[in-house]
Amino acid sequence: MSTAFEPWHLAGVELSNRIVMAPMTRSRAYDTVPTAAMAEYYAQRAGAGLIITEGIQPSVVGQGYPYTPGLHSDAQVEGWRRATDAVHAAGGRIFAQLMHTGRIGHPSVLPDGLHPVGASPVRAAGQVFTPAGMADYVTPVELTSAEVEATVADFATAARNAVEAGFDGVELHGANGYLLHQFLADNTNRRDDEWGGSVENRTRFVVETVRAVAAAIGGHRVGLRISPGNRYNDIAEETHHELYPVLVDAIDPIGLAYLHIAEQDERELTLRLRERFSGALILNPFTPDGVTGPEQLALVDEGVADAVSFGVLFLANPDLPVRLANGGPFNTPDPTSFFGGTDQGYLDYPALATV
Repeated sequence: MSTAFEPWHLAGVELSNRIVMAPMTRSRAYDTVPTAAMAEYYAQRAGAGLIITEGIQPSVVGQGYPYTPGLHSDAQVEGWRRATDAVHAAGGRIFAQLMHTGRIGHPSVLPDGLHPVGASPVRAAGQVFTPAGMADYVTPVELTSAEVEATVADFATAARNAVEAGFDGVELHGANGYLLHQFLADNTNRRDDEWGGSVENRTRFVVETVRAVAAAIGGHRVGLRISPGNRYNDIAEETHHELYPVLVDAIDPIGLAYLHIAEQDERELTLRLRERFSGALILNPFTPDGVTGPEQLALVDEGVADAVSFGVLFLANPDLPVRLANGGPFNTPDPTSFFGGTDQGYLDYPALATV
């Protein structure tokens, strides 16, 4: 059997296996506070070696989509404590993914006249879902240097809130075209101050955020997710082969729990970054059909990664590690229920024993 089913140590605790539930937005926190249904959803998947939650906004202005949860209020902390208690009671471990969407959003999603912000005033191509339907992205307000520093502090505060809520750690979302990624990318960061221009300056916001969060809760409780070369959310990275080694070299001395790579079709770059990083590597591997499947468990046996993260397959199969060990069968996911809606397509995917 694959070594992916063997226990391993991360963040000072022993995990039951090396099968990770990847972060997946589900848009069911209708007032930004986690619900009882969300607690049940995560507890159903506690057989994962590690659960990484959906993206959680670290501040009010960090919200880009309707019905996503936060970690910046007392009510949100209490809601998440219900979820972490449920996961721990079921024997699982859970990290909170902190995600500031930056320019990916719309004013109608935000309260009090707030407006999406970004590294530079560069509007993303395309549209975003809002409570009134699809709408064009807007040009974000460029963060001042002082506001960048305040945003770093927001991440650190949200990380403290995560620990208070019972999370085992946090993952910083530096991938998929959201705010941290917007500072890294050539086309979204057109600054000429200390936060832009050179490769080193474009990594500065991510590095400073990682340092602040590690100082707040301990580096062993912190992971970083990156997606080098990913064009999602209208990102263009012409210098990613140069930038990401510089980024990894800068964060490596901080002593993070893990680096989580959402891989594009560049295995050589993944291996280069793995060589430079001293901590664990969680890999969401590139697959031609976009779905991580059982065959990717071999990446752990081959030493390419310490653990493999599964997205949509975990969404539809709450007992995924058991199914992987048995070679299936696997429930078929229903894309129409991925975002928002009722408990249908959320809590009702059957476990193997009831199939």
